[in-house]
Amino acid sequence: MELLILSPERTVFSGKVEKASFPGAAGRFTVLKGHAPLIALLAAGTVGYKPEGGEECSVEIVSGCVRVFADRIEVCVETAV
Repeated sequence: MELLILSPERTVFSGKVEKASFPGAAGRFTVLKGHAPLIALLAAGTVGYKPEGGEECSVEIVSGCVRVFADRIEVCVETAV
């Protein structure tokens, strides 16, 4: 899957991942390969992801939104630390 995390200041991450987890406004959720299409609001918390063949990584966010479609995850966040 492709993951793209963008903030107003920079591209936080762009690359292939095995999975990604998000602090959804309605609760935490994880996206795996073949996930159904969705659009969701994100709350303050940790976005976690595992790059293909790599170690688990995380980014703290304030708020944002995520779109999942055809094994592509696009995330727009207000602030990423």
